Amino acid sequence: MRVFELDADDVSRAIFSVTPQAVVDAAHDSGATAEVAAERFARAVWTGIVEPGDGAAGSLIEAIGASAALRSLVERWSPNRVSEALGDQSDGDLFEHVQKAWPRWIPRLDSAAALASLRLAKHNSATLICPGDDCWPTGLNDLGPHAPLALWVRGDPWRLPAASPSISLVGARAATGYGEHVTLEAASALVDRGFTIISGAAYGIDGAAHRAALASQGTTVAFLAGGVDRPYPSGHDALIGRIVETGAVASEVPCGVPPSKWRFLQRNRLIAAVSSATVVLEAGWRSGSLNTAGHAAALGRPLGAVPGPVTSAASAGCHRLIREYGATCVTNADEMAELAGEGDLGAGMSGGVPSRETERSSDEVRVLDSLSTRSGRNVDDIARRAGLPVDAVQSVLGVLELEGVVGERQLGWVYLPQRR
Repeated sequence: MRVFELDADDVSRAIFSVTPQAVVDAAHDSGATAEVAAERFARAVWTGIVEPGDGAAGSLIEAIGASAALRSLVERWSPNRVSEALGDQSDGDLFEHVQKAWPRWIPRLDSAAALASLRLAKHNSATLICPGDDCWPTGLNDLGPHAPLALWVRGDPWRLPAASPSISLVGARAATGYGEHVTLEAASALVDRGFTIISGAAYGIDGAAHRAALASQGTTVAFLAGGVDRPYPSGHDALIGRIVETGAVASEVPCGVPPSKWRFLQRNRLIAAVSSATVVLEAGWRSGSLNTAGHAAALGRPLGAVPGPVTSAASAGCHRLIREYGATCVTNADEMAELAGEGDLGAGMSGGVPSRETERSSDEVRVLDSLSTRSGRNVDDIARRAGLPVDAVQSVLGVLELEGVVGERQLGWVYLPQRR
């Protein structure tokens, strides 16, 4: 048997060498080794064929699977065969988009390059994770057809924010002393509240956020615009290495791929999607971090911005987000944690009116800890997460709803961050 003109055994060995062991074991136990290897290998190949965020590829793979989608290119399926494969799973628009995309996809078909990228990934101790893996950050699924087809990860893929609360801290590369000071304090305090810090490893605000998280012995994750074997910027080579040691560095393009301007802009959507909230700490009028903020807003993620001196051009972008785009004005880690609606709910708030959170019963704290600001959860799910009887959870939810702290939505109960 051959896959992409390669021996199937070679493909299995190559792909399983960069696959989480739990996935490999499950494939062997289920007797589906060949099928799992082919599908994961196809996703790996697709990450080298398409540019990040290619909606046509995402929709095609969602409709017929990565392996079949790859075969359609390799075997140059006729329009009729592609249409038959899609069946009634999509409308005519997808067929048209796929037909238009073939000319840009086919030149990148290279079986030797695909195997080489897997060897390079193994050499750099990188792991390939795919949608459906337990360590996959489910927030990425909100990107729909523009979600990454897979992620290449150096470090511990379980450090990706698949379950833990996370917050993206982004901002200008040319940060001022004020911006870096605010970032260092915020990131350190957020780590103390249990947050994973997400950013892009750039100079300025990104680097300050990562360094503060590391100094506080917290978890931080960097998303890169090139392969995970291509630390960028080069001046942050050591910093990225430290992130790999205790957190994770991830990219949706294979090892060996250089960063480029358009890939930075697409990378920003991942930073916004994986997090509970995004905060812009300092940004000029045209800062690239505003692109990340735009993705967060489009996804419905909470968006915050830190104000600066009205005379400072370095904060003009933050003021613009607050004034024109409805970003919440945040000035410290407490307000950022509140924006995200996660973290240590027992932590006292700095200044202002004393918080009711410090007076909560044990059952109330456990119920609140079991809620999300984004994903509605039913009473049974909350009871399981909180370790409480269903009737106790129902009673607590009733009290919290009267306070306006929680609300019942179509898909279940959610936590409602309180604004001051």
